[in-house]
Amino acid sequence: MAGRVRRLATRITRRGSGHGRRPGPRRRPTLRRRLTLTAVGLLAVVAAIMGVTSTLALRASLLQQVDNRLVAAAARAGTATRTPPPSTATAPVITDNDADNRPPWFNGPGQEVGTVNVVTSGQVRSGYIGTDGSYRPLTSDQLATLLTVPTDGRIVPITLGDLGSYRAVAGRTDDGAVITAIPTASADATVRGYVMVELIVAVVGLALTAAAANVLVRRGLRPLTSVAATATRVSELPLAKGEVSIDERVPDADPTTEVGQVGAAFNRMLGHVERALTARQESEQQVRRFVADASHELRTPLASIRGYTELVRRSDEPLPDGVGQALARVEAEAIRMTALVEDMLLLARLDAGRDLERETVDLAELAVDAVADAHAAGPDHVWQLDVVADDDGADDPTTIVTGDDHRLRQVLANLLTNARVHTPAGTHIEVGVRREGGAVVVRVDDDGPGIPAELRERLFERFTRGDASRNHAAGSTGLGLAIANAVVHAHGGTLACASRPGRTVFTVTLPAATPTA
Repeated sequence: MAGRVRRLATRITRRGSGHGRRPGPRRRPTLRRRLTLTAVGLLAVVAAIMGVTSTLALRASLLQQVDNRLVAAAARAGTATRTPPPSTATAPVITDNDADNRPPWFNGPGQEVGTVNVVTSGQVRSGYIGTDGSYRPLTSDQLATLLTVPTDGRIVPITLGDLGSYRAVAGRTDDGAVITAIPTASADATVRGYVMVELIVAVVGLALTAAAANVLVRRGLRPLTSVAATATRVSELPLAKGEVSIDERVPDADPTTEVGQVGAAFNRMLGHVERALTARQESEQQVRRFVADASHELRTPLASIRGYTELVRRSDEPLPDGVGQALARVEAEAIRMTALVEDMLLLARLDAGRDLERETVDLAELAVDAVADAHAAGPDHVWQLDVVADDDGADDPTTIVTGDDHRLRQVLANLLTNARVHTPAGTHIEVGVRREGGAVVVRVDDDGPGIPAELRERLFERFTRGDASRNHAAGSTGLGLAIANAVVHAHGGTLACASRPGRTVFTVTLPAATPTA
């Protein structure tokens, strides 16, 4: 039983390992290679058809010549059978011992070397003429093969053992039959030589065609290469923001050719994309100017509202019931609206590329102040600060960066506020600052419930809220992380988030200040 279990486990393991291996994606051949192979393949098919056709025609012509000679030889053999043998004065001298078995025409003129004759009149006499002109008898197997030739005058192919392939014909006589056969060796040799020449010519022709087709296809597809190179250069252009100018174009876009039409269409598409992006940029600039102007103009009336509400609330005159509470609400909403306007104005300025203040800022000191403020705002959370200011691998072992002190404080404040607002009481929040190579890294790590997956993808977008009702109650505008991300990128750094149930980490990475700074 244990052995069966081990064998079953082995089979399962092998089967699982086999299914685990997946072959990599097959690399498809290039268009140039496919066109070249197609041209060579078509030429090979045409050459094969022509070669087979010409070979069959040549063989048929040669066999027709053999058949004509065979008919003539059969006619001479039939005449010699009915004619008495020539006189000894004119006949050649026979020196072999088979004079009685040879056919009656052997001593007469007209038969070519290799001709085979069989006469069945009275007795069966057979033989063939050797290459030296002498009489050669047939073997019993060869004679048996010849006797199977039908005597209806049809020419049939036969094989006479070592003698090779023959064309044979048989005719009836008064008391028997005369069978004549002529070899096809010369015709077969001619066909084999012709086929060999055709193969050599076809191989050389296909090789030359492949080389020529490769050059022509490469030249014909050159505009496609230009299209690919142009598309690669366009893909490297910064088109996400700022003014858009696409100066790249396909140089050799000849509209008279199909491939050139692709290049011309690609150039038209680039022009359309450039105009569309320019129009979008102008629209975005108008929106940014409107937001900036509106935010700037709203600051004064909001300040006035706050001032008048505070003035009325501090007045010694008694207020009707409910008016004081209403004024408090108006002041609170004015404060929240002022914060929203300030955030929108800041984002508009960052989008416009306004230069930030450039001074040396110690992120460790900013983290100390931010954690102290967060502890005061959220005493029901557990706050911890971890600062590592020394790094043996750094040329300048500090946590100093070059940037805007006020904006960087705002980044840390937004991250800590986000961690405090979106986690329950008792959550442990740790802020770590350390030097890592040529960068200073700030991490805000909490053990809260985490960020939902559907919210993570748009976490740094504007007006993104996880819980709208709670955020409004807490005075959140949904712009905190968007502002932090914009400020960090304006400093040449990155802001990333990694979250899972039970842990969320925001990581700010900024270039460290140079030793001279």
